[in-house]
Amino acid sequence: MTVGTTPRDYSLIGRDTRLAEENGLAAAEWYQCPIPRKELKALMKRSDGPALRDTAIWFAALFLSGLGGYWFWGTWWAVPFFAVYGILYGSASDSRWHECGHGTAFKTRWMNDVVYQIACFMILREPTVWRWSHTRHHTDTIIVGRDPEIAAPRPPDILGILLNLFALKSSYVAMKKILLHATGRLTEEEKTYIPEMERNKVTWIARAWLAILAAVALWCVAIGSILPAMFIGLPTLYGAPFVVIFGLTQHAGLDEDVLDHRLNSRTVYMNPVYRFLYLNMNYHVEHHMFPMVPYHALPKLHAAIKDDCPKPYDGLWEAYAEIIPTLLRQVREPGYFVQRQLPDPAKSVPHNHGTAFVAAAPAE
Repeated sequence: MTVGTTPRDYSLIGRDTRLAEENGLAAAEWYQCPIPRKELKALMKRSDGPALRDTAIWFAALFLSGLGGYWFWGTWWAVPFFAVYGILYGSASDSRWHECGHGTAFKTRWMNDVVYQIACFMILREPTVWRWSHTRHHTDTIIVGRDPEIAAPRPPDILGILLNLFALKSSYVAMKKILLHATGRLTEEEKTYIPEMERNKVTWIARAWLAILAAVALWCVAIGSILPAMFIGLPTLYGAPFVVIFGLTQHAGLDEDVLDHRLNSRTVYMNPVYRFLYLNMNYHVEHHMFPMVPYHALPKLHAAIKDDCPKPYDGLWEAYAEIIPTLLRQVREPGYFVQRQLPDPAKSVPHNHGTAFVAAAPAE
C-alpha cells in the first residue's frame, strides 16, 4: 500500500512528535487479541528454570568456542571457533539484554539484572538508556516522533543497514553517546524518556565501560596482539550479523502510526537454533501484544491467539522475500508499506495508515 506523504521527522523532539500527541497516538490504547484471563495469567507466570538452562548453555558455548579460538590462535583453525564465539557474543546478547530488561527471563530479579548488564555491554547498549528507550518502544511502537527504536525509517538507510551487519554504524553511534554520557550529558531526545533520577547511572556506567575498553586496548598493546580484543570488544562487530538479520524481521517495511501490533510487527517461524539465539523473539506480534509473557511461553501464546493474527512467515526466506523489495521500494517511494491482512478486519482499531495525517502538514 502507498500513502502520499511529506518527509517524516523521526526525531523525538520534532514536528511528528507534536502530531502524534495531537492525533492521540502517544501512550494510546492498543488492540489485544482475546484470550481467557486465566490462560493469560498462566502464560505470564515466571520461572528461573528455562532461563537458567539457556543461560548456562550460552555461557558454556561461549567458553568452549572461546577456548578453541585461543588454542588455535595464529592458525586458520581459530576462525570457525571465533565465528561461533562472535555470534554468541555479538548477536545472542541482543535477545538476552532484551528479555532480562523486561524482567521476565528469570523469576529472580537479580538474575535478570546480572545477565542484563553483561549482555548490554556485549552489544554496546547502555543499560539505563536502553531500559527506558525500550519502555517507550513498547508504549509507542513504530509511532513516528515517539518511538526511539525504529530500525528502518522511511526512506531506509540501506548503506547503514549493510554496515550494521558488522555493527559499524551502530557501534560508531553508540561510542559517541558513551563518550557524551561519560561527561554527564544526555542528548535532547534522551531527556524525553530517561527520568531525572536515573541519569546519574548513565554517567557512571559509561565511565566504567570506557575503563574496561581502555584496559583491553592497553592489554593488546602490552602483548603486541589483538587477542584480548577478540574476546572483549571486537566480537560486538564481527559477531553482529544476526542482530540485523533477526532484527529487521520485527517491524521493517510494515505500517507506521497504527495502534494494532498485528499491522506493525511480524511473527516468523524459525528453527530451534535460531530460536535459541533469539530467545523466541521471532514471535514478535505476541511479544508486543503481551510483553509480560516470558520468552519461553511465547510459542504457547502464539498457539492461543494465532487465529486472530495475520498468517506467520514460514522462515527467514519468506520474510526477506517481502522485506528486501519493500525497503528498496521505500528508498524511492517512502509512502509505501506492507499492509498485513487481518483475519477479521472489523476487529482492528482505527489507525492512520502510516502517514495519512502528515500528508496535509507543511514540512518545517
